Amino acid sequence: QVQLIESGGGLVQPGGSLTLSCAVSERSFSTFVLGWFRRAPGKEREFVAATTPSGRRTSHADSVKGRFTISRDNTENTVYLQMSNVKPEDTAVYYCVADGSFQDITTNPDYWGQGTQVTVSS
Repeated sequence: QVQLIESGGGLVQPGGSLTLSCAVSERSFSTFVLGWFRRAPGKEREFVAATTPSGRRTSHADSVKGRFTISRDNTENTVYLQMSNVKPEDTAVYYCVADGSFQDITTNPDYWGQGTQVTVSS
């Protein structure tokens, strides 16, 4: 059973920065594709970003491209989402996700964390 535990959410002002972390309790961590989804109030869940097992390839949604960056540390079993120049529309619950496929993780990941709330407001 893969456990994904997010941290780092909170309240941030527009234009500010925040980094989310996700600790993965799985010995085969380095074989998983990892990513982030989000769900804003009243909206469908949305793919945010993903990274291959090596971390050399990443994908970011157009809505966050240039502002958010996904990265991973395979020595710490952790994946990160660095958020900068945040906007009120980035307000959502952010979920860490894992899957064996880089293609599948953008649509229907196998494993989900519990989520962490990010609120962008002045």
